[in-house]
Amino acid sequence: MTSKIVSINRAPVLTLWAAVVAQRLGFAEDEALTLGRAVAGLNAYSKGRRLGLFKPHEEKVKKAREREPGERLLIEVCGRAVPATNTDDGIRAVQKGRPIDPDNVRHYLENKFGDDLKAVRSVMQKLAKAYKPQQLGHDAFSLYERFRPEIPAGKKGWGAKGNLDLGLIERLAKEKP
Repeated sequence: MTSKIVSINRAPVLTLWAAVVAQRLGFAEDEALTLGRAVAGLNAYSKGRRLGLFKPHEEKVKKAREREPGERLLIEVCGRAVPATNTDDGIRAVQKGRPIDPDNVRHYLENKFGDDLKAVRSVMQKLAKAYKPQQLGHDAFSLYERFRPEIPAGKKGWGAKGNLDLGLIERLAKEKP
C-alpha cells in the first residue's frame, strides 16, 4: 500500500481526477484531459464567486450572436456540466469559446505534480476502476471530496497547498461499496 504524501494545490488534483473519471467513462485520453481541465476551471470559478473574488460576467446579446456557430454539447463529469464541442481531433471541452488543448493540460499536470504524476495517476485509476462507470459518474465528486488536500477555509485557502494522501486513495478503492 502506498503511504506517499504529495503537497499540492487542489486544482491540479481535481483536473487529474476528473480526467481519470472521464477516461473511465469512455473518453479518449486527450478528450478526458480537456474535460478534466474544464471541471477544475468551473469549480474554481464557482468557488471564486462564492468568496467574492470574481463577479458574474454578463455577455451582451450582440456579442453572444457573434460567437462562432458549431455543434456544442454538455458533458457531465464529476457533477459538472462541461461545455464541449466536436473537433476533427475528437471531443474537446470548451473554455472562453475555444477548445482546450490537451497538450497544455498535459504540461500543466506534469508541471504541478512533477515526478509524482505517475504515482498519483496510478492510484486514481485504481480508484476509478473499483467502480462501474455509471456508479463512478454518480460518486466521482463525493470521492474527490474525501481525498482532496485539506486547505484553510475561505480566502486563506485560495491557491494554498495541502497534503494529498495516496494511501487514502488506495484505501477508498478497497472499501468501495
